[in-house]
Amino acid sequence: MARPLGESHKRFLQTMMANGIVDGDKARVLHRLCCETHGAQYAPDKLDEFVEVINVQLQPMFMQIRKGMSEEDCLQHYALVNTAETDVTRMTTDYADNELELFTKTMELIVDSDNGTASSTDILNCADSLQTKKLKKKETEHVLNRLVQDKWLNEKQGEYSLSTRCIMEMEPYIRRIYQDRNIVCHICHNVALQCQLCENSTCGIKIHTHCVARYFKGRTEPRCPSCEEFWPHEIPEVYRPPSSQSQSAPKENTAPTHRSTAQTRKTRRL
Repeated sequence: MARPLGESHKRFLQTMMANGIVDGDKARVLHRLCCETHGAQYAPDKLDEFVEVINVQLQPMFMQIRKGMSEEDCLQHYALVNTAETDVTRMTTDYADNELELFTKTMELIVDSDNGTASSTDILNCADSLQTKKLKKKETEHVLNRLVQDKWLNEKQGEYSLSTRCIMEMEPYIRRIYQDRNIVCHICHNVALQCQLCENSTCGIKIHTHCVARYFKGRTEPRCPSCEEFWPHEIPEVYRPPSSQSQSAPKENTAPTHRSTAQTRKTRRL
């Protein structure tokens, strides 16, 4: 029999619904806060078990709090995702057909790029050749801003990438649609878009930057784990996140995004 949600679990879930995604440190701080506030037993190393209790209750509603690593900051994150569908049709209630087509073309540009990003210029060019209905420049910029605000895309200096939440939620779709592309990290076997690439033309494996840091740590002459050729890229330092004691919990009064409104309705019965 499934364990019922306590008040600490409900508070954790409500905060995840409001934020959508939080990094691992904030999730651990939130875990402690929820347990201490509601007098529940707290163990620092039991966060995943705590989340699993919530996930059992979310399973019938095709939702899950999923754990994954960010390509942006190399940090572990927890995201509230929809598991019912595995493609962009889950976005149809929020976006028009031509806006969904723009997102799909943007994703293709990102997947096909060498660095996991697509420039605003290339995306604008795509908007002029949509099959559904062409988008003007201002309309395209507005859609891109919405996709960033809704946490499907990240934007930095005019370059767009898939957000951590997007990859975590849509990884099955990405693997299925782009199964003929080289999009998997050789070390962790997760989707790899922002990564380092073996320069041996007969190899060409991809490795996440954070996986590179861990795999080659302490090795004086880094070599490709697949073909043994010299690995010519810079080896970054293993990222050391700040102590969770100095981290603040995610905001509990943050207004839910447009997509999380439906999630709110689903979880009222818990």
